[in-house]
Amino acid sequence: MGLRDLLKKKERLGEGDAAYSETLNKLAGPEFTFIRSDTNTHEIIYPPSHPRNDRYLSAREPGSTPSKSRRSLDVFRPRSRGNSLLSASGDSDGDTNGGGATKKDHRRLSHRLGLSRHPKTSEYVPEDLPQINVTSTADGPTTTETKEAREAQEQQWEKRATILATTNEERQRSRSRSASVTPSISYTNLSGLNNGNGDIDTSSLKALGGVVSSKEIDQDIQEAIRLHEEGDLERSTQLFGRLADPYGANNPLSQVLYGLALRHGWGCEPDVERAVTYLSAAASNAASVETLALKAGVKKGGAAKGELVLAIFELANCFRHGWGIAKDPVAAKQYYETAANLGDTDAMNEAAWCYLEGFGCKKDKFQAARYYRLAETNGSKTLGNTWIWKEKYNPK
Repeated sequence: MGLRDLLKKKERLGEGDAAYSETLNKLAGPEFTFIRSDTNTHEIIYPPSHPRNDRYLSAREPGSTPSKSRRSLDVFRPRSRGNSLLSASGDSDGDTNGGGATKKDHRRLSHRLGLSRHPKTSEYVPEDLPQINVTSTADGPTTTETKEAREAQEQQWEKRATILATTNEERQRSRSRSASVTPSISYTNLSGLNNGNGDIDTSSLKALGGVVSSKEIDQDIQEAIRLHEEGDLERSTQLFGRLADPYGANNPLSQVLYGLALRHGWGCEPDVERAVTYLSAAASNAASVETLALKAGVKKGGAAKGELVLAIFELANCFRHGWGIAKDPVAAKQYYETAANLGDTDAMNEAAWCYLEGFGCKKDKFQAARYYRLAETNGSKTLGNTWIWKEKYNPK
């Protein structure tokens, strides 16, 4: 995506795969695993043709080592159940109770099938992160009530984005105390940036960090984009870096673009860790502006909503691919979903993929269809996704 396309996406926001494994061995015949189960246990039994085993109708001995799941099995049974059954039959932590039985014998069926109610967590996602009912304002005839409900829900998602940005910045600080880029606005002082009339006091905001853009900064950004499109990547990146300086212009959009330049090596040596630092600074700076806008009752978001959503989406990419930070599927999914509900069409497709593949969450084709539909409605259609329009995936 070119820089101008990125800016167009930001303006729209402001206004309103994994690769497959190697193919199966063509010479190998199909293989099956037979499982005998009841409400409490399940056992693997072997047919007469199983090599080196004349106990073909007997279950595997308790002390035997479980066999690894075979790739060919995925062809004949659903992935979500096949792997979990094998893992449930083989997993053991070695702990026993007083009677000598392992703890797994007393686990609930949902635990044995890998359906634990306790999802995985992430240090970049606070435990008290607000949970928003995404189906409460389903598509339908627009009325005054539904319009107000959607605006209120968008405000909730924007608040959620500011919480994620704040948490991420705190983790970045603890991860590297010597980071050269840190937000220059303290969240404890946000209450003092309101002028008492419900409006943002931009003079106070500039005094604390200067994250508000100006005509000169906007002209410099356009010049940097022009240089980038003409192929002068080195000068373009240098200009973005000057505008992103937290002790200088401290411009959130420039911090996003400079972070992308560092991540992909546009006119400079790639430095994915510094890229995460600048993207985090952009998210934090934009979040400070949006926090004030929310406090002032601005319904459509503040002046930095586009920058906040772009930064959240790019941080999600970092968490997903492990660019400059450890891979974190839970954080990636939460960041994608937050950006998706704030209007980013790329994030809509990525959130749908997370639900479809169970990346950072439980598999949920209903939610996957919802986000794919949302992306297609907003002009980002994915070929081969006709299944999302089946009646069974309609909002309930």
